[in-house]
Amino acid sequence: MDYKVLAQQTAQDILGYNQDTSGWKVVKSSKKVTVSSKASKIFHGNLYRVEGIIPESTSKLSDFLYKPENRITWDKSLKVYNMIHKIDSDTFVCHTITHSFAMGSISPRDFIDIVHLKRFEGNVYVISSKSVEFPGYPPSSDYIRGYNHACGFVCSPLQDNPAQSKLVMFVQTEMRGKLSPSIIEATMPSNLVNFILNAKDGIKTHRAPPGRGCHRPCQSSLKKK
Repeated sequence: MDYKVLAQQTAQDILGYNQDTSGWKVVKSSKKVTVSSKASKIFHGNLYRVEGIIPESTSKLSDFLYKPENRITWDKSLKVYNMIHKIDSDTFVCHTITHSFAMGSISPRDFIDIVHLKRFEGNVYVISSKSVEFPGYPPSSDYIRGYNHACGFVCSPLQDNPAQSKLVMFVQTEMRGKLSPSIIEATMPSNLVNFILNAKDGIKTHRAPPGRGCHRPCQSSLKKK
């Protein structure tokens, strides 16, 4: 598999989602974060669009979101986020393990994704990810192996204040297992709002002097569902 070609195509897919303005339905709006969704054209589930404003430039925000050593410090949905293969400075393969969420109704999943960072004209940055198969990391009995269809972030400078960014995130995750679609649709919007809020807090901590950051303890794993 040519991982680089796949990564570049996925970045174009995310840019296309960002330019698509039709058919979105707002499903949640909280704390200046808006979540919209529509039926995915790729699998039997939803494509989610999440929007918020981050008080940071696009270059610094994209760098913060892209680097694996940053992600695990602020993304409270993750138990593990490891780079398992570096392709180049802008592309890597990662292994992710999530915590359970929705009060344990959705058990931990693991994912193998190709992650790519690309800069476009106008200081717009796209961080894309898509699930792949990778040697040495087959599905295990410890976790349900989920699948991320084209997902990612678009970081665009605000026109009236380029020092701040509009962050748009796209998620179309196939959880697999025996989950009812209604459980995913009921819990995903709040989870996505929390993701953006955690990113805001994370980048504030990242800028703060050493010793001022803190991390919450991990949640325990529950029975697979």
